[in-house]
Amino acid sequence: MKWKCHIPGKQATDWEGGFYPLTMEFSEDYPTKPPKCKFPAGFFHPNIYPSGTVCLSILNEDEGWRPSITIKQLLLGIQELLDTPNPGSPAQSDAFVLFTQQKAEYVKKVKRQAASYPPPS
Repeated sequence: MKWKCHIPGKQATDWEGGFYPLTMEFSEDYPTKPPKCKFPAGFFHPNIYPSGTVCLSILNEDEGWRPSITIKQLLLGIQELLDTPNPGSPAQSDAFVLFTQQKAEYVKKVKRQAASYPPPS
């Protein structure tokens, strides 16, 4: 079971205007195990691996995953992660370094990325 979703960037954030593609892949063990959630490879964010895999505690069966977490809660959690990265859990070095050391350059890259994912017409 593979779902194709889109996460809209929250209004009044650097991510606003972007409509970010996300795949959710559910195993036979769902809801005992969380779905695998991925943005396109190369997605720019401190908590997204270069492969596009989302690094978020509620998606980790050994950390915050609970079978009672709904799809809506997952999608909202991923949307929230976009604008509030967790510097304690970096998944890609380029985005992490810019986020923690060169915030203005980080914001520029986020806004360029938002422009590259316009809402569908």
